[in-house]
Amino acid sequence: MLQINGHNQHAIITGGSSGIGKAIARQLAEQGANISIISRSQDRLRSAKAEIEQARQSARQSVVTVVGDVSDRSQAEQAIQTAIEQLGPPHLLVTSAGIARPGHFQALPIDAFAEAMSTNYFGTLYCIRAVLPVMEQQQAGHLCLISSAAGLVGLYGYSAYGPSKFAVRGLAESLRAELKPIGIGVSVVYPPDTQTPQLIEENKTKPAATKAITATAKPWTADDVAQLILKGIQQNRFEISPGTEIKVLTRLHSLIAPLLNRYFDGIIARHPRQ
Repeated sequence: MLQINGHNQHAIITGGSSGIGKAIARQLAEQGANISIISRSQDRLRSAKAEIEQARQSARQSVVTVVGDVSDRSQAEQAIQTAIEQLGPPHLLVTSAGIARPGHFQALPIDAFAEAMSTNYFGTLYCIRAVLPVMEQQQAGHLCLISSAAGLVGLYGYSAYGPSKFAVRGLAESLRAELKPIGIGVSVVYPPDTQTPQLIEENKTKPAATKAITATAKPWTADDVAQLILKGIQQNRFEISPGTEIKVLTRLHSLIAPLLNRYFDGIIARHPRQ
């Protein structure tokens, strides 16, 4: 069981300047961990650092910010290396950096598909590759990959985002078995819609049918999702599925896919494409 507490524990969180990533960082600070957050925005990092520092158990805890775009391999590797140089080998890596751009398949520019894979999948992969040598050396550590409910079942309007999160799920499933014998744990998280800046941006371009589908479930708060994620990590759980609906989807997505498709088709039929 992973224990993130005490002043010698180090957690690295990509996408840690907002949303679920920031909520995880803040709650880990409350537990006594040292934190490194990675993000593209210096301004957001500065604001997040102040918020996380206010949540610390002790002023002796360190909060390090690193500017970096994880979709760029060299930046991702350098960001991880900088965090390690500042605070030492990490006990936990959370890959929370992600982008989503809903829209109809043929209306989305081809770059939207490349950007989703570059950030959501390769950004996850680059950071894991960068952190694994030190975790392997200490034969301890935990990787927490943030996928999505859209990484379990294909959703209307998420043809760019969904496949990238399916890829994260596949990576997690492959790594779980490979890393277990050397003492490194792996978790994959399937968050539902969560009240974050990213969701606000998504809602600006969601097709009407997508809005109708996602409106069937109330968005979670980032704090509630983060709390369940950290509980799952502490319990060394592989699949972390916030909420009853996502738990059912995680366990039975292949079996219930035909029923879901018929249900979604009914919603889509009531919202014809403009």
